[in-house]
Amino acid sequence: MRRLVDVIVGPDDAGPEGLAQAAAVLLGVERSRITGLDLKRRTIDARQRRVRLNVSLEVWVDEAFVPSTGPYAPSLPTLVGEPEVVIVGSGPAGLFAAWALARRGIRSVILERGADVRGRRPALARLNREGHLDQQTNYCFGEGGAGTFSDGKLYTRATKRGDVGLVLDLLVDVGAPERIRYDARPHIGTNRLPQVVTRFRELLEAAGVVVRFGARFESLLLNGQTVRGVRLADGEVITARAVILATGHSARDVYRSLFKQGVAMTAKGFAAGLRIEHPQALIDGLQYGASAGHRNLGAAPYSLSCTDEAGVGVYSFCMCPGGFIVAAATETDGVVINGMSPHARGSKFANSGLVVSLSPADVGGGVLGGLDYQAALERAAFTAGGGGFRAPAQRVTDFLARRVSADLPTCSYRPGLTSVDLWELLPRRISEPLAAGLRQFEQSMRGYVTAEAVMLGVESRSSSPLRIDRHETTCVSPSHRGLYPCGEGAGFAGGIVSAALDGVRVANALGS
Repeated sequence: MRRLVDVIVGPDDAGPEGLAQAAAVLLGVERSRITGLDLKRRTIDARQRRVRLNVSLEVWVDEAFVPSTGPYAPSLPTLVGEPEVVIVGSGPAGLFAAWALARRGIRSVILERGADVRGRRPALARLNREGHLDQQTNYCFGEGGAGTFSDGKLYTRATKRGDVGLVLDLLVDVGAPERIRYDARPHIGTNRLPQVVTRFRELLEAAGVVVRFGARFESLLLNGQTVRGVRLADGEVITARAVILATGHSARDVYRSLFKQGVAMTAKGFAAGLRIEHPQALIDGLQYGASAGHRNLGAAPYSLSCTDEAGVGVYSFCMCPGGFIVAAATETDGVVINGMSPHARGSKFANSGLVVSLSPADVGGGVLGGLDYQAALERAAFTAGGGGFRAPAQRVTDFLARRVSADLPTCSYRPGLTSVDLWELLPRRISEPLAAGLRQFEQSMRGYVTAEAVMLGVESRSSSPLRIDRHETTCVSPSHRGLYPCGEGAGFAGGIVSAALDGVRVANALGS
């Protein structure tokens, strides 16, 4: 027989044998009668630093154990004929849109401005070693989008947007670790994601999807207010009956081109601030207490949020346990930073964005005001850093004391740091809520504010500062027939899974 059970165990009992023993006690059977376990869900509860793991299991009793094996996601048909749909962008929204279209027998062509995974690696190496930025191939642009070399966290609250399990199943089919199907906060890792993305693309190509790299969008091809395809930067024209725009939130030139062509869009709120880095061992101790470093727990994450006296939201964003800070710039005169973690989360550093919520009224400038605000922050950070994509930085204790740090702790950010007064870099609308937030975070996580921690900037690309409008049901632009805004760049997602779900939603709407 097979039974579903929920067990609560300590770190020492979180391995297969400890779980089997706990399941046997709960079911009232001898341990020897349990032939196998399938993990369905695993969460870590570290409240008051008394660590427990909540695990949901399918327990096999008195019958031969047959473990679950892939493939889990539906297979694709073979596509024929000319591509009917152009997809701009090869991030999760674009890839999953192409997959969902293919399931309906609709062939598409994916256009990606940057290089494939193999071509991205040397470009990133030159950026980190020499401070040389390729504006088309970098941490944001290229095969798989920003997520490929930026961690691969798959946690989402967007469970009402579609079948999260389908997204995870497909990722496992193309090489993601099996555990993402049961971990409460699934994570692939920067070292594994490139291979997963490549295999996903190969799956699509085998079905007949066309994928083109070095193909940069210039403008929509229009017949009146109807989209007939796209024009590329080299002048090539590609015709199609529909265009799915899945560019990601860093493609500012795309936004500006669409704005000039009269595509309906609306300014929306976003967040900006700094990134903070602590020793991972310190965070482990703050979160897990005596269990810190246990082999069944790994590097500890955290999530912090508060509002200041004026009601402004301050929160941690894209927290990366056992990770690194990377240079996520897309323009030669701007510093942008982001975080990532390899699968093992074995780095000695823990980093997280610390950002402040901003409304369109805070930044001004109309529909494109958020783009200009972000760019101004990034240029100021570049100047303060002294060039070469060095990041302006300050110890956390010095930031709160409003003094320049005499020296800076070792940091994972490879282009390097420059000690500055971050209060002179940031607008008061960001610096003052950040300081208030840090003081509140110290109250809830004693030891978080420490001279061992460093803050560096700027964290400006937390989300899109505008939304490209679309119909709620049909997903079509209200201003241009045949245009389907999609994913994080269009303002409808906030991470890998939600972007993938939005890609599926748009493809299904287009194909219906």
